[in-house]
Amino acid sequence: MPFPDEIAPPTVVAHRPEWQAEFGQLAERLHDTLGEDAVAIDHIGSTSVPGLQAKDCIDVQVRVASLDASRDVARLTGIGFRLRPEPWNNTEVSFGTQCRKRVFAPPVGARSCNVHVRGADSPNTRFALLFRDYLRADDSARRAWGAFKERLALSVPEMSAYGGIKAPATIVLLGAAERWAADVGWSADSGWAAGIGPPAG
Repeated sequence: MPFPDEIAPPTVVAHRPEWQAEFGQLAERLHDTLGEDAVAIDHIGSTSVPGLQAKDCIDVQVRVASLDASRDVARLTGIGFRLRPEPWNNTEVSFGTQCRKRVFAPPVGARSCNVHVRGADSPNTRFALLFRDYLRADDSARRAWGAFKERLALSVPEMSAYGGIKAPATIVLLGAAERWAADVGWSADSGWAAGIGPPAG
Protein backbone atom coordinates (compact mmCIF):
# COMPACT_ATOMS: atom_id res chain seq x y z
CA MET A 1 0.00 0.00 0.00
CA PRO A 2 1.22 3.53 -0.60
CA PHE A 3 2.32 5.67 2.31
CA PRO A 4 -0.12 8.50 3.15
CA ASP A 5 1.82 11.08 1.14
CA GLU A 6 1.69 8.82 -1.94
CA ILE A 7 -2.06 8.20 -2.10
CA ALA A 8 -3.44 9.17 -5.52
CA PRO A 9 -5.50 7.50 -8.25
CA PRO A 10 -3.47 5.71 -10.94
CA THR A 11 -2.72 8.15 -13.75
CA VAL A 12 -1.01 6.99 -16.94
CA VAL A 13 0.69 9.68 -19.03
CA ALA A 14 2.59 9.80 -22.32
CA HIS A 15 6.24 8.88 -22.14
CA ARG A 16 8.47 11.69 -20.92
CA PRO A 17 12.08 11.90 -22.17
CA GLU A 18 13.20 13.34 -18.83
CA TRP A 19 12.46 10.05 -17.07
CA GLN A 20 15.81 8.63 -18.18
CA ALA A 21 17.74 11.56 -16.70
CA GLU A 22 15.70 11.35 -13.49
CA PHE A 23 16.56 7.67 -13.24
CA GLY A 24 20.22 8.58 -13.67
CA GLN A 25 20.04 11.00 -10.76
CA LEU A 26 18.38 8.37 -8.56
CA ALA A 27 20.89 5.73 -9.61
CA GLU A 28 23.84 7.97 -8.76
CA ARG A 29 22.44 8.63 -5.31
CA LEU A 30 21.81 4.94 -4.72
CA HIS A 31 25.27 4.01 -5.97
CA ASP A 32 26.87 6.62 -3.69
CA THR A 33 24.88 5.22 -0.76
CA LEU A 34 25.25 1.49 -1.38
CA GLY A 35 28.70 1.39 -2.93
CA GLU A 36 29.95 -2.05 -3.94
CA ASP A 37 26.87 -3.72 -2.41
CA ALA A 38 25.04 -2.64 -5.58
CA VAL A 39 26.18 -5.11 -8.26
CA ALA A 40 24.19 -3.10 -10.83
CA ILE A 41 21.43 -0.51 -10.87
CA ASP A 42 18.81 -0.80 -13.60
CA HIS A 43 16.06 1.44 -14.90
CA ILE A 44 13.08 -0.92 -15.09
CA GLY A 45 9.31 -0.73 -15.51
CA SER A 46 7.37 1.30 -18.01
CA THR A 47 9.29 4.57 -17.56
CA SER A 48 12.38 2.72 -18.84
CA VAL A 49 10.76 1.99 -22.22
CA PRO A 50 10.92 4.90 -24.72
CA GLY A 51 7.51 5.60 -26.24
CA LEU A 52 5.56 3.68 -23.59
CA GLN A 53 2.88 5.34 -21.51
CA ALA A 54 3.45 5.03 -17.77
CA LYS A 55 2.59 6.27 -14.32
CA ASP A 56 4.98 9.07 -13.40
CA CYS A 57 6.91 6.89 -10.97
CA ILE A 58 10.48 5.77 -11.65
CA ASP A 59 11.16 2.09 -10.97
CA VAL A 60 14.75 1.27 -10.08
CA GLN A 61 16.19 -2.20 -9.59
CA VAL A 62 19.24 -2.63 -7.38
CA ARG A 63 20.94 -5.97 -7.92
CA VAL A 64 22.75 -7.26 -4.84
CA ALA A 65 24.91 -10.33 -4.38
CA SER A 66 22.73 -11.59 -1.55
CA LEU A 67 19.52 -10.49 0.14
CA ASP A 68 20.68 -12.20 3.33
CA ALA A 69 22.69 -9.08 4.14
CA SER A 70 20.50 -6.21 5.27
CA ARG A 71 22.97 -3.36 4.97
CA ASP A 72 20.86 -1.87 2.18
CA VAL A 73 18.02 -1.34 4.67
CA ALA A 74 20.15 0.63 7.12
CA ARG A 75 21.83 2.63 4.36
CA LEU A 76 18.66 3.51 2.44
CA THR A 77 16.56 4.29 5.49
CA GLY A 78 19.48 6.38 6.68
CA ILE A 79 18.95 8.77 3.76
CA GLY A 80 15.17 8.82 4.09
CA PHE A 81 13.95 5.93 1.91
CA ARG A 82 11.11 3.94 3.48
CA LEU A 83 10.96 0.15 3.46
CA ARG A 84 7.57 -1.02 2.20
CA PRO A 85 6.25 -3.56 4.76
CA GLU A 86 3.56 -5.44 2.81
CA PRO A 87 4.10 -9.18 2.15
CA TRP A 88 3.97 -8.63 -1.63
CA ASN A 89 6.85 -6.17 -1.27
CA ASN A 90 8.93 -8.87 0.41
CA THR A 91 8.28 -11.85 -1.86
CA GLU A 92 6.98 -12.42 -5.37
CA VAL A 93 6.58 -15.38 -7.72
CA SER A 94 8.62 -15.22 -10.91
CA PHE A 95 8.78 -18.07 -13.42
CA GLY A 96 7.09 -20.31 -10.85
CA THR A 97 9.68 -19.58 -8.17
CA GLN A 98 9.03 -17.67 -4.96
CA CYS A 99 11.63 -14.92 -4.81
CA ARG A 100 12.63 -12.55 -2.06
CA LYS A 101 12.97 -8.80 -2.51
CA ARG A 102 12.83 -5.51 -0.67
CA VAL A 103 11.02 -2.43 -1.97
CA PHE A 104 11.61 1.12 -0.78
CA ALA A 105 9.46 4.22 -1.19
CA PRO A 106 11.16 7.58 -1.66
CA PRO A 107 11.77 10.02 1.17
CA VAL A 108 8.76 12.20 2.00
CA GLY A 109 8.50 14.97 -0.59
CA ALA A 110 11.01 13.38 -2.98
CA ARG A 111 10.47 12.36 -6.59
CA SER A 112 8.00 9.46 -6.90
CA CYS A 113 9.85 6.16 -7.29
CA ASN A 114 10.11 2.55 -6.19
CA VAL A 115 13.49 1.04 -5.41
CA HIS A 116 13.40 -2.74 -5.83
CA VAL A 117 16.31 -4.60 -4.20
CA ARG A 118 16.68 -8.10 -5.64
CA GLY A 119 19.28 -10.85 -5.76
CA ALA A 120 21.51 -10.47 -8.79
CA ASP A 121 20.86 -14.03 -10.00
CA SER A 122 17.22 -14.30 -8.92
CA PRO A 123 14.39 -15.09 -11.35
CA ASN A 124 12.54 -11.89 -10.36
CA THR A 125 15.57 -9.86 -11.45
CA ARG A 126 15.46 -11.58 -14.83
CA PHE A 127 11.71 -10.91 -15.05
CA ALA A 128 12.18 -7.14 -14.67
CA LEU A 129 14.92 -7.00 -17.29
CA LEU A 130 13.06 -9.21 -19.78
CA PHE A 131 9.86 -7.14 -19.43
CA ARG A 132 11.80 -3.97 -20.16
CA ASP A 133 13.88 -5.24 -23.05
CA TYR A 134 11.00 -6.99 -24.81
CA LEU A 135 8.86 -3.85 -24.76
CA ARG A 136 11.80 -1.78 -25.95
CA ALA A 137 12.26 -4.14 -28.90
CA ASP A 138 8.68 -4.94 -30.00
CA ASP A 139 6.69 -1.96 -31.31
CA SER A 140 3.32 -3.71 -31.48
CA ALA A 141 3.62 -5.15 -27.97
CA ARG A 142 4.63 -1.75 -26.62
CA ARG A 143 1.65 -0.02 -28.23
CA ALA A 144 -0.78 -2.67 -27.00
CA TRP A 145 0.59 -2.60 -23.47
CA GLY A 146 0.44 1.18 -23.32
CA ALA A 147 -3.16 1.26 -24.57
CA PHE A 148 -4.16 -1.42 -22.05
CA LYS A 149 -2.68 0.57 -19.17
CA GLU A 150 -4.38 3.77 -20.28
CA ARG A 151 -7.80 2.07 -20.42
CA LEU A 152 -7.23 0.37 -17.09
CA ALA A 153 -6.25 3.60 -15.31
CA LEU A 154 -9.39 5.30 -16.62
CA SER A 155 -11.59 2.39 -15.49
CA VAL A 156 -10.07 1.65 -12.07
CA PRO A 157 -9.52 4.68 -9.84
CA GLU A 158 -7.90 2.79 -6.95
CA MET A 159 -4.22 1.80 -7.06
CA SER A 160 -4.44 -1.65 -5.46
CA ALA A 161 -7.25 -2.69 -7.83
CA TYR A 162 -5.22 -1.33 -10.77
CA GLY A 163 -2.26 -3.46 -9.74
CA GLY A 164 -4.38 -6.53 -9.12
CA ILE A 165 -5.85 -6.42 -12.62
CA LYS A 166 -2.53 -5.63 -14.28
CA ALA A 167 -0.65 -8.52 -12.62
CA PRO A 168 -2.23 -11.44 -14.58
CA ALA A 169 -1.98 -9.43 -17.81
CA THR A 170 1.74 -9.05 -17.13
CA ILE A 171 2.07 -12.85 -16.98
CA VAL A 172 0.45 -13.12 -20.42
CA LEU A 173 2.87 -10.51 -21.75
CA LEU A 174 5.75 -12.48 -20.30
CA GLY A 175 4.85 -15.52 -22.40
CA ALA A 176 5.38 -13.47 -25.57
CA ALA A 177 8.55 -12.01 -24.08
CA GLU A 178 9.97 -15.48 -23.46
CA ARG A 179 9.36 -16.44 -27.09
CA TRP A 180 11.11 -13.24 -28.19
CA ALA A 181 14.03 -13.96 -25.85
CA ALA A 182 14.48 -17.42 -27.37
CA ASP A 183 14.32 -16.03 -30.90
CA VAL A 184 16.93 -13.29 -30.36
CA GLY A 185 19.16 -15.06 -27.84
CA TRP A 186 18.40 -12.62 -25.03
CA SER A 187 19.55 -13.40 -21.49
CA ALA A 188 19.82 -11.43 -18.28
CA ASP A 189 23.60 -11.88 -18.53
CA SER A 190 23.82 -10.34 -21.99
CA GLY A 191 24.62 -6.78 -22.94
CA TRP A 192 20.88 -6.18 -23.40
CA ALA A 193 20.46 -6.03 -19.65
CA ALA A 194 23.55 -4.06 -18.61
CA GLY A 195 22.84 -1.55 -15.87
CA ILE A 196 24.87 1.02 -13.98
CA GLY A 197 27.89 -0.59 -12.40
CA PRO A 198 29.72 -3.65 -13.73
CA PRO A 199 28.15 -4.77 -17.02
CA ALA A 200 25.85 -7.75 -16.78
CA GLY A 201 27.62 -9.59 -19.55
